[in-house]
Amino acid sequence: MFRFIFLIAAIFGATTAQAEVTNTTDNGFTSKHEAQVNAAPDEIWKTLIAPARWWNGEHSFSGNAENLYLVPQAGGCFCELLRKTDADNIKSAEGSVQHMRVLFAQNSKALRMSGALGPLQGEAVTGTLTIQLKPDGENTAVSFTYKVGGYMEFPVDQIAPAVDSVIGEQLARLAALFAAEEEAGVEPESEAEEVEN
Repeated sequence: MFRFIFLIAAIFGATTAQAEVTNTTDNGFTSKHEAQVNAAPDEIWKTLIAPARWWNGEHSFSGNAENLYLVPQAGGCFCELLRKTDADNIKSAEGSVQHMRVLFAQNSKALRMSGALGPLQGEAVTGTLTIQLKPDGENTAVSFTYKVGGYMEFPVDQIAPAVDSVIGEQLARLAALFAAEEEAGVEPESEAEEVEN
């Protein structure tokens, strides 16, 4: 069924808010994460708009990140197909889910989307995720800022750290793709050196 149920356990198991929750009120909170990524903004952008490559499938309704897609233009959808087989498309899928709607997209610079993620989807809240890519020397500073506000039955001091953890994980997974590529570029010791050792 809904894989987001895992968050419910995290909510009631949470004891302290993480430092990345930068603001809380009675009806909302802000979660902010930043990572230095060793890649150019255009490289990161191409990966960012392919969420199937970096979003954790455990944080989806189908449990499979390959069902996620993103149309990076105003009004575009960060959506998920509920498929029975890999061959199912938007017409033959069992159903679909809109996680977020694109409000603003500027290639290689910024992406802003609106949507209440996970268990927040069933609450009367608005969530806005702003993703920024800023060149920083040879790296790119990538930030995810997610602002949530409105009526919800979840206690803010419990839901905020749970959601913050999920947002932070997705940025870490995106950044890790480039760390893996960097490590793959390191040449191993030569066979001659390995024989001598």
